[in-house]
Amino acid sequence: MENIRDVLNKLMEKKCTLEEAEILLKANLIEEVGDLAKLDVFRKLRTGIVEVIYAENKSPDVLLEIIISFLKRNKFAIISRYKADQLELIKKSYTNNPDYMMDINDRAKTIIVKRVDFKFETKKGIIGIITAGSSDIHVAEEAKVIAQSMGCKVLTSYDLGIAGVHRIFQPLSDMIKEGVQVFIVCAGMEGTLPGVVAALVDIPVIGVPVSSGYGLGEKGIGALTTMLQSCSPGLLVVNIDNGFGAGASAALIANRVAGK
Repeated sequence: MENIRDVLNKLMEKKCTLEEAEILLKANLIEEVGDLAKLDVFRKLRTGIVEVIYAENKSPDVLLEIIISFLKRNKFAIISRYKADQLELIKKSYTNNPDYMMDINDRAKTIIVKRVDFKFETKKGIIGIITAGSSDIHVAEEAKVIAQSMGCKVLTSYDLGIAGVHRIFQPLSDMIKEGVQVFIVCAGMEGTLPGVVAALVDIPVIGVPVSSGYGLGEKGIGALTTMLQSCSPGLLVVNIDNGFGAGASAALIANRVAGK
């Protein structure tokens, strides 16, 4: 595998074009963190999607080492699905560091550690995020954090489930007036709301089944099945509790529609 210097030398010697050099750099820029992880630190350059450090099942020490390595190359690090002991160690490491600041979203279980002078690029995409119930908000908030880090404006309206279906119409209308290009709809239980929204609008709807519910369709299985079986065209479905995937996909669509 060619390193960065090899690629740059090829470019200077006119042995490859600028476009070819860019492709090689995108393909090769993977950083190893000891034997613990491989960080795709240039994912955003290659795909437009931010790299997120998934904290679940990592020890606090390992997680911190990955964050430190990531911040050597980037001005920010996003951590998702953190636990209390992980948060405590990250706070201890960065709270009094004058070079960094932290944005902690307790509902989303996300942390953004970033340099004090860093701001995410603002693009033109606008996303609407809706939940059926208050039990779905943590997944919606994760999607919101990811979409905002990819430059999108995010509008939210929570607890609009079909048990009180009249509640959906005004927020939906307001978001359409704001120029929303994609909707994310999070729902647990039987997961009906995304199909209802998709039947009412002429823009893509991303359904996110949430692992609330009980009995035969517990842990989001019922919601996932309903969304996959929906007869409403324009409804796309991600995996159970996948707020990250929904936020990233919605941001890619919205920014492309808006012309970035």
